[in-house]
Amino acid sequence: MLDDRKTAILSAVVQEYITTALPVGSTHIADAPGVHVSPATVRNEMAVLEQEGYLVQPHTSAGRVPTDKGYRFFVDHLVVPGVLDLATRVRVGEFFGSAHGRLEEMLYRTSDFLAQLTNYAAVVVGPPAEAAVVRSVQLVGLSATVATVVVVLGNGSVESETIELTPGVSAAHLANAGAHLAGHLVGSTLGAAGELMPSGDAVVDALCRQVLDSVRTRSSDEHLYIGGTSQMAASFDAVEIVRDVLRTLEQQFIVVSLIGDIVQRGMSVAIGGEHGVELLASCSLVVAPVVVDGERRGTVGVLGPTRMNYPQAMATVEVVSDQLGRRLEES
Repeated sequence: MLDDRKTAILSAVVQEYITTALPVGSTHIADAPGVHVSPATVRNEMAVLEQEGYLVQPHTSAGRVPTDKGYRFFVDHLVVPGVLDLATRVRVGEFFGSAHGRLEEMLYRTSDFLAQLTNYAAVVVGPPAEAAVVRSVQLVGLSATVATVVVVLGNGSVESETIELTPGVSAAHLANAGAHLAGHLVGSTLGAAGELMPSGDAVVDALCRQVLDSVRTRSSDEHLYIGGTSQMAASFDAVEIVRDVLRTLEQQFIVVSLIGDIVQRGMSVAIGGEHGVELLASCSLVVAPVVVDGERRGTVGVLGPTRMNYPQAMATVEVVSDQLGRRLEES
């Protein structure tokens, strides 16, 4: 554990670097709140902090910048849970007060809104469709060999899947299969629906099993919505880092797995290499679960540089996740 003076110096360095993105010198820190010692003393203490892995000096004549370990100490010991200003809280309330329509559209708009509030890339992982109650099922033939199934869910989302038809499936078979599926699924969830009872028609039964397997496979996936990716470019000086970050964000499975792993580990902030994705080693991720009826039904987070404004990011993510959970409960 660091003593009070080293703690104050580390805190001042982190906050200054977050603001300026420039290496921090001892002279600038000497008069910081809680420090008030000579620049020579600050230099000595910063040298110790560097030896212990909290700071690093990018160039011999430059000041210091925080390491991932330095940011971790700052987040764990020095960050006081932030409170959003009144104007921002009003914006959040107005946004969710007017958030209506399909679930997918609301989640996409939420990711954009969160990006606007934080100036970081925002990620929203929506609830898997298998947890929602089925309102209606329709099976529609598109051609002699292709049909589409459309499932409308109680949370406002619409799941659709295209299937290939086996030879001999007629329009009557499609109509009967649609009716049989609706009778089995409407009022229950996709995850809880048991095995289909036989309809008395082998072709209809085979078609129903095909449709149900296809929809269940898709509905078990968590859907990812990303906003503010263009803002990531302004957060890094190195073009290579921006390319790596954008390339990773394009791979939905990686991002969803990463967020799920962070939440499972009980973390709300993953800094630099802590999250284990090499291409995002220059980034931190702040996440909060979206809780609906006491269960996690999604996740909200922001992805930014390791020098992100952690207090503001944590406070904003927490408020947005809470409001989104309330909105999903209402729907």
